[in-house]
Amino acid sequence: MKSINPFTGKQIAEYENFSTKKIKETIELLYDGFLKWRENQLVDRCLINARLADLLIENKVQLATLITSEMGKPITESLAEIEKCAWLCRHYSDTASLNLEPINIKTEAMNSEVRFEPLGIIFAIMPWNFPFWQVFRFAVPCISAGNTVILKHASNVSGCAMAIAHLFDQAASDSVVFKTVILPASRSEEVISHPSIKGVTITGSEQAGKVVASLAGKHLKKVVLELGGSDPLIVFADADLHKCYPSALKSRMLNAGQVCIAAKRFIVHTSIYLQFIDEMKLLVSNLKLGDPMDTETAIGPLARPEFVEEIETKVNKSVEMGAKIVVGGKRSPIHTGMYLPTLLTDIKENMPVFCEETFGPVAVIIPFTTDEEAIQIANNTQFGLGASIWTTDMKKAKKISQSIEAGCVFINSMVKSDPRLPFGGIKNSGFGRELTTFGVHEFMNLKTEWID
Repeated sequence: MKSINPFTGKQIAEYENFSTKKIKETIELLYDGFLKWRENQLVDRCLINARLADLLIENKVQLATLITSEMGKPITESLAEIEKCAWLCRHYSDTASLNLEPINIKTEAMNSEVRFEPLGIIFAIMPWNFPFWQVFRFAVPCISAGNTVILKHASNVSGCAMAIAHLFDQAASDSVVFKTVILPASRSEEVISHPSIKGVTITGSEQAGKVVASLAGKHLKKVVLELGGSDPLIVFADADLHKCYPSALKSRMLNAGQVCIAAKRFIVHTSIYLQFIDEMKLLVSNLKLGDPMDTETAIGPLARPEFVEEIETKVNKSVEMGAKIVVGGKRSPIHTGMYLPTLLTDIKENMPVFCEETFGPVAVIIPFTTDEEAIQIANNTQFGLGASIWTTDMKKAKKISQSIEAGCVFINSMVKSDPRLPFGGIKNSGFGRELTTFGVHEFMNLKTEWID
């Protein structure tokens, strides 16, 4: 596995794939660790989180630099990612965040209750776009609940994977709760099939999710899928545009557009449609592209050269089908690994930029006239991760929200993940939830206990 800096093109490091023997040894080590770890009191297990938070902040610059070097995210965003991970850890350092007290249910028994017990080792397959946050978002509550975790990270962020494992080793002291394995996706079944693996979670593409879900089903393992998205951002005529514009820009262009919950389709009322285009064109045109280690850079390179080709193909094909380029629409002249922030109009439903996920700095702007039309356009997608609604009419906003097919709806705000709220999607965006008690329960045995 080679780690290559997407901006400089230079190799950072090379990692040897784990042998089958080493994978089995790692799983056995984690299983022994689980048998001891689950016996700890919840409050003791959660002590790891405060130590993790401290370690993250102490090493923030070094860890953020590693993120930027391996996948090209602007350094300011990498620093924010590490800080968000620390926030999550501090949130779960409070045992109340897991809420795993037994629930008593009144029956004719002397006592009947539902208990929450950890399952064992959970296998996590994680992506490169938020190489720390995606892992911590799952692992911290999962381990706090008494499980142990084995991680297969994206190959291009293997350095981040090893750094995360080191952080957990430091925080857990003499307990074995987290290990990383280095192997290609094609060998995931070696882990999934092991009897000690009790669950699988993946954050990734729709196609990757289908493969992993199939393997999990084959071996009867619980699975949670957090897959792609094509989130709508609906802007009504009465929206606070002063607040909406910067939020829409950030939602679409954060991490060079490589975000599953990014607002990828701007659905705008006809009365403000042209105004919206003009303002967004100005904002997008002023974004600075360049070295991601420069704190002034807003857009860095995409994580891999082939991702630029994929975005280029989707935009070019959509333009051939009639889409109009407002701004951007091609590679950056300063770096072949960068794609210019792009806005497209005159969009049809069968265009790739509408019906497929665009994992890059490309947004489409679509007009609507009626509330019903806005809902129809928003729901006209195979995905259902998140949605954003902009209006000052809260009665209308809540009514529209109930009609949107998505795992979350944010009103007058961009879609984001938050440890205090469940996160996940419907339709081809996957199933299951992460974060809060809902996410914790995904990988726990909800055991009924009846005493007579």
